Amino acid sequence: MSTSATRMGREAGGSTAQKPQLRVLLVEDNPNDRDLILRELAKGEFEITSEVAQTAEEFRLRIRASCPDVVLADYNLGQWRGTEALDILREEGLDIPLILVSGVLGDVTAVECIKRGVTDYVLKDSLARLSVALRGALKDKRTREERQRAQESLAQKVEELARSNRDLEQFAYVASHDLQEPLRMVAAYTQLLGDRYRGKLDDQADKYIAYAVDGAARMQSLIQDLLAFSRVGRQQTELKNTDCNLVVSQAIRDLQAAIAESVAVINCEPLPCVQANESQLKQVFQNLIGNAIKFRGPDTPVIHISAQWQESLWLFTVADNGIGISPEYAENIFTIFTRLHTRTEYPGNGIGLAICKKIIERHGGKIESLPREGGGSIFRFTLPVARIAEGQESG
Repeated sequence: MSTSATRMGREAGGSTAQKPQLRVLLVEDNPNDRDLILRELAKGEFEITSEVAQTAEEFRLRIRASCPDVVLADYNLGQWRGTEALDILREEGLDIPLILVSGVLGDVTAVECIKRGVTDYVLKDSLARLSVALRGALKDKRTREERQRAQESLAQKVEELARSNRDLEQFAYVASHDLQEPLRMVAAYTQLLGDRYRGKLDDQADKYIAYAVDGAARMQSLIQDLLAFSRVGRQQTELKNTDCNLVVSQAIRDLQAAIAESVAVINCEPLPCVQANESQLKQVFQNLIGNAIKFRGPDTPVIHISAQWQESLWLFTVADNGIGISPEYAENIFTIFTRLHTRTEYPGNGIGLAICKKIIERHGGKIESLPREGGGSIFRFTLPVARIAEGQESG
């Protein structure tokens, strides 16, 4: 059964010029109440096109045939209730506002209906409020649709960014890999020129050759670092239960020469097991400890490593008493090839912290740098807790 409230509005002396269209599905088994509701709708700001459903089966058929903008449902419908229309809408995957229009609806029942998903309710002896309820329901729906579009747009941009990053990683890997061989030849022959003709030409020629040898060597170093950075993104991050005490011990062993040369003191508190890729996690600790030694101050380097439980993650801290990092550079230092000092002051290409950031983020964590009170730096990063072994009880 289908009807239009526009004609009824004209009979009541109303005007429909320039009114926006609104499709209403009326779930009502009382013809008199239905006519009262339609007359009230005709007085409002919309040009109403309405259909009526009395049973659950008829309601399902109506929403499948033509999707309404809003559903107005009586609470008691004999064999079923208007709130059951919510379940049908969800089963059909439809987001349509439902307003209860009922003769009597207690406060407790009204609250339960709102909790179930009813947009609003209007009592039949207060139908003048129906237009307000309609405007509110349509506004809520527009808000949800805008939020959904924003979420879809964000998800699309995230996917595009991820695809772009994959393409860039692929390009960086291929470019740096393929550049190595011709650059190796350039470096070898410039070195040969330097060895064979040093002192046999004028001083200017020796200087030019030295520049070429140094430039080729630095380019080789940059390409090797770029290759190392791109490998982190290309490698599969296979996570397993990892004892961080063993990982730090391995990192310290690999840095033994630098530790001995600087007489560095490394204090490490007992560390937890985490879900991590062991070799990549060792790379993080090795870079952070190595940086603490490299950027040391006039005093003996002292490095303190610790971890504490924070909600559902482990928060790791690597603190040192070195030269420190100004707060304005706290984020920039994690960008690839970012350097705060000249190569004559400190060697390196500014790749280590960028690799740390990439590894930690691929593990689902975050890393940050903070100034340490009294001088030095604090690096903090989070990692997921280790899984409980099968058959082992928690607690």
